[in-house]
Amino acid sequence: MLIASISGIRGTVGGQAGEGLSPSDVVQFASGYGAWILQKHPTSERKPVVVVGRDARISGPWVRDIVCGTLNAQGIDVIDLGLSTTPTVELAVPGLEADGGLILTASHNPKQWNALKLLNEHGEFLSKDAGERVLDLAKSTLTFADVDDTGTTTHDDTWLQKHVDHVLGLALVDPDAIRAAGLKVAVDAVNSSGGLAVPLLLEALNVEVVPVHCDPTGHFAHNPEPLPKHLVDLTDAVTAQSCDLGISVDPDVDRLCFVSEDGSFFGEEYTLVAVADHVLAHTPGPTVSNLSSTRALREVSARHGCAYTAAAVGEVNVVAQMREVGAILGGEGNGGVIYPTSHAGRDALVGIGLFLTLLVSKGMTCSALRATYPDFSMVKDKMDLPPVDVDKALAALQMEVKDAEVNDVDGVKFDLEHGWVHLRKSNTEPIIRIYAEGPTPQEAQALVDRFKGDLKRHLASLEGPQA
Repeated sequence: MLIASISGIRGTVGGQAGEGLSPSDVVQFASGYGAWILQKHPTSERKPVVVVGRDARISGPWVRDIVCGTLNAQGIDVIDLGLSTTPTVELAVPGLEADGGLILTASHNPKQWNALKLLNEHGEFLSKDAGERVLDLAKSTLTFADVDDTGTTTHDDTWLQKHVDHVLGLALVDPDAIRAAGLKVAVDAVNSSGGLAVPLLLEALNVEVVPVHCDPTGHFAHNPEPLPKHLVDLTDAVTAQSCDLGISVDPDVDRLCFVSEDGSFFGEEYTLVAVADHVLAHTPGPTVSNLSSTRALREVSARHGCAYTAAAVGEVNVVAQMREVGAILGGEGNGGVIYPTSHAGRDALVGIGLFLTLLVSKGMTCSALRATYPDFSMVKDKMDLPPVDVDKALAALQMEVKDAEVNDVDGVKFDLEHGWVHLRKSNTEPIIRIYAEGPTPQEAQALVDRFKGDLKRHLASLEGPQA
């Protein structure tokens, strides 16, 4: 499986040529990105510079070697950060005054996947127009540099520590208070680069770390998506080791969720809610999350007298909406915290620093803190993407539903009196995502069942000659 979109180039590794992300695909799309960098770079004596970092996936080394070699062959210098995190690369691009960045990670996808995530000179994901331009260039006939103009690759393994130092320096992170609290925290980094980055931050905060799957081998111990059913080992470690909480990050460390001291799931949806509670108490302002995120952020924002708006799913869409409304904080309900005072990208390390500051300032247990927020239940489901016009089916469903406020900016979201359901095609996988939220798990599941069944009916009507 290979998915090339403005969100990046993502695919499964291995198998026959043409079935996934092959070495030739990596050359093709790295070349397209390199050509885009070269077009943007003014003529000067300095070669353009691209920062590259990767998570610990087994395929990471060969993907990195091909990417770096391809960019060098185009006359581009590369700074390789080695094992890194997505937000670390996002910080390093402007920090090194580079012209762009490439992150080699498939985020929450299983270990057989890998991807090229593309950044601009600000360390932010490409806009729709820029992403489309890269894809167009990848399809064209490209030229490479003469031998005397070949780029070089240098290595810089200092940026994880620089990232930690950056977090410790944020005004709303209180390192002294966290150090004085003497916390004990279990960490599940799913055998990727978070196993390096998260303990590095926690140890700088005098936190006793109980490692769970922190060896960055790339052999993921469980499905990397930080959901309760995948975090049994973390939950067991928290309770068995009498930890104050557990921390889970995905392979590239841009998603963050917590397990409370009693083994209960704090909820990845509530990571952003808690951080917003802390940030808005000190620096009031608008907040933004995507359409598939919990209503709790809207309600907590209102507690602080602050406005909330929703954006289409996808970090680049959330960031664009944040800029439009001047948001002080934003993110996604998948545990992604975007704090623009730091940088305009989801960052689990920043989220940890802000959350721990809140926790120790409240003097509460993690479970007691969670109980202070509106309690909604979310059900996340999906179905395979069928070979029919899904947009047509969603439009038919939209016409059929009369008891909801409808938002069709990204798929279709139905806001009902006591909950909501959002149906959309994924940007990163060949699936339709169906998310619903309600006052109880049963009510959320009932919404999923209702709308999934209705969508299947409309999809079935499009099969056969009409498809």
